[in-house]
Amino acid sequence: MRVCDLIDGKSPFVSLEFFPPKEREAWPAFFEVVDKLKVLDPLFASVTYGAGGGTQDNTLEIATRMKRDHGLEPITHLTSVGASAEKLDGFLESLVKAGIDNVLALRGDPPRGVENFDFSSQDFRHASELIEYICSRYPDLCVGGAAYPEPHCESPSIKSDLDMVHLKVRKGAKFLVTQMFFDNRMYFDYVERLKLMGANVPVIPGVMPLLSLKSAKFILSLCGAAIPGKFLSALEKAHEEGGDDAVYALGIDYATKQAQELIDGGAPGVHLYTLNRAEAVLEIGKNLNI
Repeated sequence: MRVCDLIDGKSPFVSLEFFPPKEREAWPAFFEVVDKLKVLDPLFASVTYGAGGGTQDNTLEIATRMKRDHGLEPITHLTSVGASAEKLDGFLESLVKAGIDNVLALRGDPPRGVENFDFSSQDFRHASELIEYICSRYPDLCVGGAAYPEPHCESPSIKSDLDMVHLKVRKGAKFLVTQMFFDNRMYFDYVERLKLMGANVPVIPGVMPLLSLKSAKFILSLCGAAIPGKFLSALEKAHEEGGDDAVYALGIDYATKQAQELIDGGAPGVHLYTLNRAEAVLEIGKNLNI
């Protein structure tokens, strides 16, 4: 089913994001996590996609198995990096054949190990171009895009970032999923600004629990999201006094309260970045009042 139709009929909701393991020997453990998280009755499960062909085949097969064998509605990520129209058509036609109705269209990151990667040399330079292509050729697919309550690290200004996201909506994106953030005021302000611009599509906030100080610093170095000073100080203090177990408990508590506040404030749902860790996500999801 099309996620854009499901959102209209079931809000608030929980949705999940999974990262397919590259090694097939890790798949049985991965699908055990998927089965454990079914108890949360997620509206959909998004499956990430490897740039330049890294895990594209994995994405398709895992999404197919999620829908066929585990009863979850998948959204497959699709990036424009290294993509030609021919490659895109091959992947999208495979999705249609597998009965997968949803795509999250992204520009994607530069290929690993490639310095000074030139996005302008790509057939599809921006996610908006990818969205326009999919919507024009595969009108039955429900296409979503990414959004950034904190401006994308490459955006010259907040306005420029909002303009780019608004362009995605004008080109056909039916919903938006945000990058992780830790201050809900940013989300609500962001959604209001998009509405004033005429981008009236559901904006699903992404929430990631910080489960250790080491992983928190690594994750934040990748996406550039800022941790509120008080929360960061609390994480550091918890680590000093109780180690990773204390940080884990604090991270779960913060993510749960953040998700509940978003739902209570009118967000259509919350998108939990699972990191393929069932226990943490179950603890958050089961404590939400939705």
